[in-house]
Amino acid sequence: MSDPITGLDLTRRLVAFDTINPPGNEAECFRYLAGLLEHGGYQLTWHDWRPGRPNLIARLPATEPAKHAPLVYSGHLDTVPLGQATWSEDPFAGEVKDGRLYGRGTSDMKAGVAAFVVAALRLAVEPLRHAEIQLIITSGEETGCEGALALAQTDLLGDAAALIIAEPTDNRALCGHKGALWMNLVHEGVTAHGSMPDKGRNAIFAAIESIDRLRRHDFGVQAHQVMGGPTLNVGNMQAGLNVNSVPDLARVGVDIRSVVGQTNAGIREDLQRLLGEEVRLEPLTDMDNVYTDFDDPWMKSVFATTEEILGAAAEVATATYFTDASVLKPAMGHPPTLIMGPGVMAMAHQTDEYCEIDRLDPCIDVFTQLGRDHIS
Repeated sequence: MSDPITGLDLTRRLVAFDTINPPGNEAECFRYLAGLLEHGGYQLTWHDWRPGRPNLIARLPATEPAKHAPLVYSGHLDTVPLGQATWSEDPFAGEVKDGRLYGRGTSDMKAGVAAFVVAALRLAVEPLRHAEIQLIITSGEETGCEGALALAQTDLLGDAAALIIAEPTDNRALCGHKGALWMNLVHEGVTAHGSMPDKGRNAIFAAIESIDRLRRHDFGVQAHQVMGGPTLNVGNMQAGLNVNSVPDLARVGVDIRSVVGQTNAGIREDLQRLLGEEVRLEPLTDMDNVYTDFDDPWMKSVFATTEEILGAAAEVATATYFTDASVLKPAMGHPPTLIMGPGVMAMAHQTDEYCEIDRLDPCIDVFTQLGRDHIS
């Protein structure tokens, strides 16, 4: 019998697959993981939401009557592009240097996927299992959780007892993340010659009025004790064709990060009232916030496990980025949700992305213990 694969070896193998999104092309990477999991005793369900763009559900059945719903680990295999800057390391070679593993996707989030896959293979050899273990591996996360959204439209998902999303957190156990609502504010005007602006209606002037209203906008919610307050950023603007014409179209890109007590649907309604019906809100990304109270019994057990294995007191905190949990949590019955992975938060999407090798094994140990507690 061959030796079990290590977290480092598996991360390096996953990094070797070019899964940059767009275009994605995650299928080969999925097939490699599927082979490992099937050999380890997992039952596989494929969901091809686009050609060459699969999602994978891997189930390890209970050996005894199930005490509760499955524990679910989840992560994505697509990565962002390399960017314009030149990398000092080959982004697909998995080079190890000074305790770091370099490559696109090392931290976001192939190290996290490797960690829960290794943990899942350990759990597969447990002789008695009183609950199911489930892995949900997605594609298309980096372009707005497209794979997870497509999966949620099927009947393949059931309820979960708890959900673990292995995004990069430096091995911190986070109890949620802010929501993300990205929109274009579309302003339509009437074009005219630049020497006769009174004959037209200037869309840029209308956009400036909207921006001024946004600068003064109060969301009307108190800052959350853990997540903090909501934020709003105007990130870009496209308007006008030439200097000597009145512009008849202006788009303003807005990035809002929502917190507990808000819904994105409610925010959209508030902004429509603020800006007026003449401004069209064009949605780009719509991911609600995710939060599990730190007094939740399962979250308390997570903190106890991480403190014991990692040797550091748990810090109650949330992430600023969004994850597939925005889709999977409501689709699976709103289970308590942990955001935790060995990747370096600050290295996500960076040139010369890397993960710290010494964080892999402790994260695997945490994931394994949480699984053992669930199936015991």
